[in-house]
Amino acid sequence: MFEYKGLKIHWLGQSGFKIISAGGKAVYIDPYQIVPREPADIIVITHDHFDHCNPDDVRRLIKSNTVIVTTKRCMAKLGRMDVQFIEIAPGLAFGVNDIQIEAVAAYNTNKFRAPGVTYHPKQEGNIGVILTIGGVRIYHAGDTDFILEMKSVRADVAMVPVSGTYVMTAEEAAQAVNAIKPDVAIPMHYGAGIAGSEKDAYNFQRMAKCKVEIMTKD
Repeated sequence: MFEYKGLKIHWLGQSGFKIISAGGKAVYIDPYQIVPREPADIIVITHDHFDHCNPDDVRRLIKSNTVIVTTKRCMAKLGRMDVQFIEIAPGLAFGVNDIQIEAVAAYNTNKFRAPGVTYHPKQEGNIGVILTIGGVRIYHAGDTDFILEMKSVRADVAMVPVSGTYVMTAEEAAQAVNAIKPDVAIPMHYGAGIAGSEKDAYNFQRMAKCKVEIMTKD
């Protein structure tokens, strides 16, 4: 667990996080392969790949007043759940339970599954998110390369993928946070047997020009 200005941040593995506000609200981002935990007040899902949008993991976290904020593609994948859904897309923002959620673009420019076909095409509308909780801005980049839109992001804490293959390499992630200039950066998207390892996190730490918090899976 990492605490920043009254917020408690837990890394759940891969790109999953739990953030507890000073008032006790539980916000989850991209929960994947989680053990039983306290129910969510808000769940944010960045895109529909299995290691980010997993219906079974979401069902483990919901309660009657949970709000799920996600893309249209994820809503279709999750199916019917007896909770409130809010559809979001790059450029949109909503306030939920005194927490501001702003969606920003997330896509590949140089990671390809086939010639000319990226793993995360821009046209799919995948997102990164900026959460404003108690005045603190937390940026979760989602699955992305270092894209032009990141240069406009303002954040106190930046969670960025570092494993390469499907997302930024450690070097590209360092370039991204060096442009964003957060107080703290947290590497993610490694160690789940999909791509990347802790070595990528330490390589990122070496190149980033801000404090880097390499977290232990909670």
